[in-house]
Amino acid sequence: MNRFIEAFRNLFRIPDLRNRVLFTLALLAVYRIGAHIPTPGINIAELTRLFEQGQGSVLGIFDLFSGGNLRKLTIFALGIMPYITASIILQLMTVVFPYLEKLQKEGELGRRKITQYTRYLTIVLSVIQSTTIATALQNTGSLVYHRGPSFVLMTILTLTTTCSAFIM
Repeated sequence: MNRFIEAFRNLFRIPDLRNRVLFTLALLAVYRIGAHIPTPGINIAELTRLFEQGQGSVLGIFDLFSGGNLRKLTIFALGIMPYITASIILQLMTVVFPYLEKLQKEGELGRRKITQYTRYLTIVLSVIQSTTIATALQNTGSLVYHRGPSFVLMTILTLTTTCSAFIM
């Protein structure tokens, strides 16, 4: 127990380590706050009712993977899933495309390039997923206050920027 306490004290004595820990805690705080901010233009009461009706369905599974953020359709509703999907796609594509296979074997520089491609693909997947969510919400009863292209664009920007810019 004394070793744990000493290690914890050293955590705050080393400036670089202290800054990293405080930065991580700040990111966690922002994520927790964002997990309570709903996407603009959504009727939360209707959305809650819809998720209660579809509790054991595919909708419930999607909500499980988003950490409950999809149920409230918060600004972090997409979660980390677009990044994970992009990473898996690029890993599988290294077998198909020789260029990606060559990059993977180049070492650190190649890994950085693949990481950059993964981030670009994450943005594309986030746009596709948020467009699908916005379109589905518009076509489902009274879940949206003001239907139209402005709602779709606002939802795309909200979900994509929070997913891509912050979570990634």
